[in-house]
Amino acid sequence: MIHAKAPTRRRFLLAACAAASITVSLGACATATFPFIPDHYTFSREQAQEAVQRKFPFQRTVSQVFDVTLSNPVVGLLPETNRVSVRVDAHFASPFLRQPVAGSFTLSSQLAYDSASRSVVLKEPSVDSVNVDGDSRAYAQQISAAAGLLATQLLTNYPIYTFKPEQLQFAGVNYEPGTITILTNGIRVQIVEK
Repeated sequence: MIHAKAPTRRRFLLAACAAASITVSLGACATATFPFIPDHYTFSREQAQEAVQRKFPFQRTVSQVFDVTLSNPVVGLLPETNRVSVRVDAHFASPFLRQPVAGSFTLSSQLAYDSASRSVVLKEPSVDSVNVDGDSRAYAQQISAAAGLLATQLLTNYPIYTFKPEQLQFAGVNYEPGTITILTNGIRVQIVEK
């Protein structure tokens, strides 16, 4: 009887040791191959372009003077100033203009994280340049003011990327975006524990 129990204990101990070594091996593999959560997330210029493009074409009357139509937004990345740019084709009509004005304007914006919507949003956009065609250059100052007002109304706090809840939670721990850095090939968002 004593001999029968010894092999059973030995088998149990061997099985326990084997299970422990497999668990340690799998744990090492899981850490190297499947990180719990990345320390950053990068989304592309194309993803930002798709988000901004949903807002256009856009028509609005500004200050009851200009009828403005905006179209064809093009998102750019400005890593040297940590901002994004948006170039937009514009069409202005007004009773004060002899004929409608075509042109474009470029604005740039900081990015910020809005925790309520879990989104990276455009923050404090400002008009960098206005280009108007033909004889309408005399109205560039008025057009620039109208473009600035419209850009502020249209794009302030506009989301260009929204995180899914599962991207910011793992194993019961909540994470949130931290520092946002504009790169030449995308927008990098640091992920930190809440």
